[in-house]
Amino acid sequence: MKRCGLGIVSLDEINGLPDLTIRELAQTVAEVVGFQGALVCDPSHPDGTPRKLLDISRITQLGWQAEIPLKQGLQLTYDWFCRSPWSRQETA
Repeated sequence: MKRCGLGIVSLDEINGLPDLTIRELAQTVAEVVGFQGALVCDPSHPDGTPRKLLDISRITQLGWQAEIPLKQGLQLTYDWFCRSPWSRQETA
C-alpha cells in the first residue's frame, strides 16, 4: 500500500482546470489506465509540498497554449505507451 499526501497540483494555468488534489489526479490516472484497486491516502502522514504550482509564464510569453485537456492527454500518452516496445518488456 502506497501512501500519498493531500497536496494540490495547480493545472488551471495549463488547461483551464481548477486546482486538482493529488488524490483527484491519482483517480484520473487510475481511470485512464483501468486500475481497479483502491487508492489509499493517509492525511495524517502527508508527504511532499502541500501545494505544487507550475510557473509557465515563460512559455506563454512565447505564445504557447495548451490544446489538450489533462484527461485526454493522459489517455493519449497511455495509449502511446501501450503500443510502444517498453510496455512489452518483462520486469525483473
